[in-house]
Amino acid sequence: MPGPLTFDALKAAVADGSIDTVLVCLVDMQGRLMGKRFHAAHFVEGAWEETHCCNYLLATDLEMATPDGYRATSWREGYGDYVMKPDLSTLRPVPWLEGTAMVLCDVLDHHTHEEVPHSPRAILKRQIQRAEALGFTPMMATELEFFLFEKPLDEIRKGGFRDLTPISGYNEDYHILQTTKEEAVMRPLRNHLYAAGIPIENSKGEAEAGQEELNIRYSEALDCADFHTIAKQATKEIAWQQGRAATFLPKWHHDRVGSSSHVHQSLWADGRNAFFDPDDALGMSEIMQHYMAGLIAYAPDYTFFLAPYVNSYKRFVKGSFAPTKTAWSVDNRTAGFRLCGEGTKAVRVECRIGGSDLNPYLALAAQLAAGLKGIEEKLPLPAPTSGDLYEAENVGEIPATLRAATDTLRNSAFLKEAFGAGVVAHYTRCAEWEQEEFDRVVTDYEVARGFEKA
Repeated sequence: MPGPLTFDALKAAVADGSIDTVLVCLVDMQGRLMGKRFHAAHFVEGAWEETHCCNYLLATDLEMATPDGYRATSWREGYGDYVMKPDLSTLRPVPWLEGTAMVLCDVLDHHTHEEVPHSPRAILKRQIQRAEALGFTPMMATELEFFLFEKPLDEIRKGGFRDLTPISGYNEDYHILQTTKEEAVMRPLRNHLYAAGIPIENSKGEAEAGQEELNIRYSEALDCADFHTIAKQATKEIAWQQGRAATFLPKWHHDRVGSSSHVHQSLWADGRNAFFDPDDALGMSEIMQHYMAGLIAYAPDYTFFLAPYVNSYKRFVKGSFAPTKTAWSVDNRTAGFRLCGEGTKAVRVECRIGGSDLNPYLALAAQLAAGLKGIEEKLPLPAPTSGDLYEAENVGEIPATLRAATDTLRNSAFLKEAFGAGVVAHYTRCAEWEQEEFDRVVTDYEVARGFEKA
C-alpha cells in the first residue's frame, strides 16, 4: 500500500510540478477539516513550520456561527489567532484532487505554543499518552456508514433538502447487484483513499436503500481518527465529483434506518493483544474485562461525544440495529457493546452507540478514557446479556436525547478528571448551543400537524 509522503518526496514533487497545492488542515469540534490551500512552493519554503487561523474555529457550530458562552474565545476577547502546526507524519497525496497533497495540524496557543486543550486531536493524544504510561498501545477501527443520493449536494440544498431520493430503491445490505450500480462513486473512493495511504479494506451496501459502509483496517488510535476524518472528507468530495450527494446525517428520514459509526477497540502490549487470555472461556483477559466495565459504567457520561446533535438521538430506535441499552453481549447486534472475536487473538469490543456524525477524535478519546478508568478502578464486568436487548430490563439506558446527554456531560466527574474541567465546560457549551438552536426553530412537522388542526 502507498504510504504517506515524506517531506523530501513532497519537495521533489513540487520541484517537478506534479504537486502544486497543499491542504493545511485542522480538525474542528464537528470533526471537519478546516484550513488553507497553500501554493506548494510556499509550503515547502517555510509554511511547513506553522501557519495561523482564527481561534473561533474551535468554538463554532455546524453553520459556522459564533455562539456566546465560550471561555476560550469570544467577541469580548477579540477572536485572536491559533497556530496551526503541521504534523508532517500525516503528509499524504490527495489523489482525487489534481496536483494536491494534504497535511493535518496540531493546534497551538498563539502565545505559549502549547497545544490547545479542547482541540480534538490534542484530547485524543492525551488519552493515548495515558494508555502508553500504563504500557498499552490503543488499537481501534471505525466503520463509516453514509447514504448516497441521486442528486448532487448543491441541487439538494437549493431545493430545500426536500424530495430526497437515495441512489438505490431497496435495502442493499451485502447486495452485489445494487452496489455494482454505485461503483461510479465507491470504486474511486476505495482506490483514491488507498493511494492516499489510507488502509481501506472494503465497502459494502448497508441495511437501507442507498446506504453504504466503508471499512478501514485496524490501526493505532490517532491514525484511526486521522483515517476516518480524511475518508469522510473524501466521500463527500468524490460523490460531489460524480454528481451525487453523500450524507453522514445519522437519521435523514424517520422511516429509514439510521447511519452509525461503530468503534472496535483493544489495547496491545509488546506487540500482542492485551485483551486476549487463552485460558478464559471467551478469551477475555482481566485487562479487557476491566476496560469493558469502564466503557459500560461511564457510557452515559460520554454519550454526547458519540451522539453530538439533536438528530443523533433519532437513531436509537427499537429494532433498528442501533442500541438503546449500555449492556454488553457476545456477538449480539442489539447490545450497546458487542464482544467480537471471542476465544481468538483478535478478541475486541465493538461500541455500537456512536452515529455517523461523531467526531472520531472525541469519540475515541472518551471511550479510551472510560476504559482506562475501568482498568485503574479494577471495575468488575457484569455478566453478559443475551437475547433481544431492546426488551431487557435492569440494564443501563443510553441517554435518549441531546438534553439528557448534555446533563450527564456537564456533571461528569470522570470526564473532568480525564479531559480537564475546562474542556468539559467547552463541549458542554457546544451541546447547549445545539439544543438552543433547535429549540428556537419551528419545524415543518409542527406546522403540518397543527396549522389547521390545533
